[in-house]
Parts: sequence; C-alpha cells; structure tokens
Amino acid sequence: MKRGAGLFAIALLASVTLDPGPAYASENDAVRVWNERAAITLVNGPAAATPGVQFTPPVAFIHIAMVQGAVYDAVNAIKGGHDPYLDGLKAPTSASKGAAASTAAHDVLIGLVNQAPLTATLTAAVKTAIKARLDAEYASSLAEIPAGDAKANGIKVGAAAAAAMLANRAGDGRFGAPGFPFPASPGPGQWRPNPVNDPNAWVRNVRPFTLPSSDYFQTSGPPLPLTSAQYTAEFNEVKAKGRATGSTRTAAETSLAQFTGGHPVPMLYTAMRQVAADKGLTITQQARFHAMTAMTAADSLINCFAEKGRWGFWRPTSAIQLADTDGNDATEPDTGWTSLLPLPPYADEPSGANCVFSGFLNSAKAFFGSDAAEFDLVSPGVGPGTGSTRHYSRFTDVIPDIIDARVFGGLHFRTADVHGALLGQSVAGYVDANFFNCRNAGQCKQEGRE
Repeated sequence: MKRGAGLFAIALLASVTLDPGPAYASENDAVRVWNERAAITLVNGPAAATPGVQFTPPVAFIHIAMVQGAVYDAVNAIKGGHDPYLDGLKAPTSASKGAAASTAAHDVLIGLVNQAPLTATLTAAVKTAIKARLDAEYASSLAEIPAGDAKANGIKVGAAAAAAMLANRAGDGRFGAPGFPFPASPGPGQWRPNPVNDPNAWVRNVRPFTLPSSDYFQTSGPPLPLTSAQYTAEFNEVKAKGRATGSTRTAAETSLAQFTGGHPVPMLYTAMRQVAADKGLTITQQARFHAMTAMTAADSLINCFAEKGRWGFWRPTSAIQLADTDGNDATEPDTGWTSLLPLPPYADEPSGANCVFSGFLNSAKAFFGSDAAEFDLVSPGVGPGTGSTRHYSRFTDVIPDIIDARVFGGLHFRTADVHGALLGQSVAGYVDANFFNCRNAGQCKQEGRE
C-alpha cells in the first residue's frame, strides 16, 4: 500500500503494538544491540577504549544506513509484511529474527571496516582489532539463541541480506577520488576553503538509497543579493550572536550552540533506541524503524551536500571578515571575527545539521504516525564542560533548536538552517511515501503496522 505525500507532507501511520516474543535476549534485542554496536564502530576513534573507524557525520550516516537496511531486509524476509529494500530474500517464517539481525549487522560492519581507508591512526592493526571485537560480540549474540533450524535459517538469511547490501552499494561513489573537492572561488558571496576543502566532498556524488538522484530536492538558495535587506539582517544576526567572544548570546544560547557540536549518530540513535523500547516495538518493528530513519538521514545528507556544491555560498566567517567586498554599506567587516563552533570545511547553503536532524526526526514521526515521544538527546558538546542533555516531548521540537543553534554557533546564516530543515522534511516525506510500505493493508492494520 502506497501512502501519498506532498513535498513536505508526512503521512500518518497507525500506532505500533508489542507482540510477545521468546524469552532469550538476542531474539528480542538484536536490532537494538547491533544498532548500538554499529554506532560505536562507525563513530568511535581508533584510540577509544572501544576502537572504531571514526567516520564524520555524513559518512557515518551513509554507512549506518547500509547496516540498518540489511538488518531490515533480513528480519522482514522472515515475517515482516512490508516491502523489502532489496528484493530476492526468502526465509521460513520460523527462522530466528535475532540470528538474522545479528548476522546482517555483523557482516555489513565487517565489510565496512574492511572498506574504511587507512589513516595514521586507523592502521591495519586497529582494523584487525575492531573486526575481532565484532566477531566476539557476534559469537556472544548467537550463543544466546538455541541451536536448531530456526537459528541456522536466521543466520542464512542475515548473511544473504548483508551480502546483497554490500554488493548493491559497490561502486556507489563512497570514498570517491580526492580530485573532486567542493568548487571554491575567491569572489564575494562565494565559498572558499577556510582553511581546507572537505576530503569527504564525495558525499554529494554518492548514489542515494531512496531518492532518484542526489540533487532531487533543491532549495531556493541563500539570501541574495548581498545588498538585500534579508541578507543584511541575517549577516548582522550571526555577526552579533555567533562570534566566539564578545557576542550578544545569552548563557542558554551558548549552551544550545555547544549542544549541537556532538556527533549526531550516537545522539540520535541512543534516544531512538529508548523511544523504541518505551513504545514497545517488536524486533520486526525496530528493524523497520531504524532502516527508515537511517536511510532518510543518509539521503538528506547526500542531497544536502549536493546543494552545498550547487550553491557554494560563503560561510559567515568569510562573509564577516570580507564584508568590505560585498557591495553592501550596511554590513561592516570584522577581520578578526571567528565563530563559536569549529568551522566545517564546506559551504553554508543548506545546513547539514538541519538536513539530517530534520530528515531523521520527521522520519521517526512518520513511522509512529504521531509527533509525541519522550526522549533525551545527550551531547558531549565541543570541549570540557560543554556537554548537556535536553529533553523533548515531540520529535519535531528538536528542529527549531537546531536552526537557532547553528546561528548562535556562528556557522550559518539563518536561511541555510531553515532550508536544511525543509530539505530533510522533504526527504522524510519521500521515503515514507515510497519505501517500507505494507504489503497487506488488512494484516498490517490488525497488527498495528500500517
């Protein structure tokens, strides 16, 4: 059943319900456990107590989407009732969903660790240690599931789902050649490396998981011309609020800005694992929930980076330091101006943080058919003493905070934040309308899965 959605519309779904499952932990908890292990593996640094490959947020979201997509296909092939992401998988309805989810996640993660480029810290020895840890965790998960045909069949479909995902994403543009940085120009209004060009600029050329093309949704662009009243107002807002020292920010605004400095993968998924538990999602529902939010987040960032490359608009730091070149008498230069938050190595329009938070959380709203959810977002901040926890009662209540925070942090003009949020919402609507749809409306409605 397809659910229609306009550009920014999010279709409402029926409430999900809890189905009783076996008592052993891995059969119920494998999706949750391996979502956490995926985040650790993809985000932690090589020198962390539990080492990981330390992907930046856009790269990490692309790869966790691969993990969650394979987990979804493996579990859904058993008795999920929804359209698969990749066709072709079959499994007996008696197969162990826990074994399927654990195997799919483990095998994709091993493949991703193998693919991760070597660096000065991510050495071959560190990669070997990460894989050994994943193997041990996988053995522990399987040990909790009784031996027999159900377990064997779960392992089989999980391995097939992982292999299919890795094959599908081969040659998709990930880790593209370094010869394709973001376009840079020294002219007024144009982005220029400050100080470097993003080595992960290839994200904008990655084949999306769900969208027809990486530039499928397009924003209306930055506040132009540079002499316009809107640009002038946004320039003066971020100049006053976003500077590292001597700003007009309140203490609360500074805390909000620093809150968004944490890596969004652990921030969002720690919260969503709790939401899934609080709402009583079955293992099948968890698999679909995490796949839907992960692919929406990944495609929001891919599309966002394509738009950054298209617009190439300068960041507030460049704009403020070089305001004597913008032709606007109402903007005063400050050659020593710096942002509160560290400056990312890519253009302003649209905001990547807003693309991904909006896409992810609007997707969560679509899954549940309701904006209501109680959860905490926990951030380490951007330095000692800057960590914080913020509680929310609705998924989309986070979005206005992220819009404000990136202005208060000095990273974006407000238009870039608003456009990022709208782009993410658009991607969430597209995924909800076109993917993970119920194959039997009557059955899904009866089981609370519509």
